[in-house]
Amino acid sequence: MRQHVTGGVPARCVLRHSGGDPLPDPSCTPGRLDPAVTQATIATTICRSGWTTLIRPFSSETNRVKKVLMSAYGVTGVNELDHLVPLELGGSSDVSNLWPEPGPIPNPKDRIENAVRRAVCAGKVPLALAQHAMAADWTTAERVLGLG
Repeated sequence: MRQHVTGGVPARCVLRHSGGDPLPDPSCTPGRLDPAVTQATIATTICRSGWTTLIRPFSSETNRVKKVLMSAYGVTGVNELDHLVPLELGGSSDVSNLWPEPGPIPNPKDRIENAVRRAVCAGKVPLALAQHAMAADWTTAERVLGLG
């Protein structure tokens, strides 16, 4: 059930910013979804306690990719290898959904991911809209989805 890191790493990516918060390069990290997570399966996938623990790739895989993506993005210092569309919203562990998010851990994106997941699981927001909002610009996702 655990995901594996898949896909190729781009040669060069550029971090963007929105209101001071980092955003990935959409040509390198457009976001990618786990096909097992759909609106019909959320009760047994993302809304199930412990879901991300079951599917999160092993750190041996993510640490290798993190180093290569840090180089591609030109990122140094404290960062986390982050899923643009988070695992808790049905994101995949394909490289096209991963980026080295600079800054402290936990970061501001973590709070937004949790709020959007709660809204999806409560039936307030359709999964596909939540996924799209996170992939487009996580910094505006709550506002776009009417949550903030």
